[in-house]
Amino acid sequence: MARLALQPLGREAEADEAMATPTVWYSPIAPPEAIDAERPPVRVYADGIYDLFHFGHARALEQAKKLFPKTYLLVGCCNDEITNKYKGKTVMTEDERYESLRHCKWVDEVIPNAPWVITQEFIDKHKIDYVAHDALPYADASGAGNDVYELVKSIGKFKETKRTDGVSTSDVIMRILKDYNEYVMRNLSRGYTRKDLGVSYVKEKQLRVNMGISKLREKVKEHQENVGKKLAMQHNEWVENADRWVAGFLEKFEEGCHIMETAIRGRINEGLKRQQSKTKLELEEDSDAEMYSDAS
Repeated sequence: MARLALQPLGREAEADEAMATPTVWYSPIAPPEAIDAERPPVRVYADGIYDLFHFGHARALEQAKKLFPKTYLLVGCCNDEITNKYKGKTVMTEDERYESLRHCKWVDEVIPNAPWVITQEFIDKHKIDYVAHDALPYADASGAGNDVYELVKSIGKFKETKRTDGVSTSDVIMRILKDYNEYVMRNLSRGYTRKDLGVSYVKEKQLRVNMGISKLREKVKEHQENVGKKLAMQHNEWVENADRWVAGFLEKFEEGCHIMETAIRGRINEGLKRQQSKTKLELEEDSDAEMYSDAS
């Protein structure tokens, strides 16, 4: 975790893979409460490059600090020359990396210009009791051995810490490269020149055109969303008032039907009454005719 520097990166697939890696949290066990004040602290050494210092570095140093109830943590940081030779170019200078470590609360002492491979002479000089690092073999690019921690492992002075998976300097750089154009345009809009960012004239114009197209797409999308919201509001309004409108229609319909029924019933009654009156009149006329015939 500690020895991380800028690697030659490029393919988008690698960036996607780095972004997809979940962060696995590791909580180191707190040291015992009982601390012997008379016993001298255990001198634990951790080393690395610590480029773009992040919480993965801090958590590793926290674990190293909590290996013993009373620990004095020394942290070695390799300089630019040795790092560029064996690892690659860093983003931060050696002084910036040293200063980042000094501001980590777990660190008691920063050792600048740390060696790439720990030697017995270095251990004796700084009175190191243990060296803390994750247990994965770390290839010795200097050619002195197969593992830079081979010596301390062989003499029983190695203490293992756990990596925080999903976060590393390479992961951070991958994220920046994945959204490279966006970061360039953001800094151009903030006043940086294309020369400050190492961007050609043609590339700058291309990015500005792309930014204009992106803004236009955002406005079109925003307009579509606003129209969709209005249509949804009208739909919701119709749904919410549908029952009331239907009930009102049925009420008016029933009222109209009742009026029509009353009118029809009245017409029928009037017709029946007229028919009854006509029949009664005809019966009376027939009765009068019979009486007149009998009288004759």
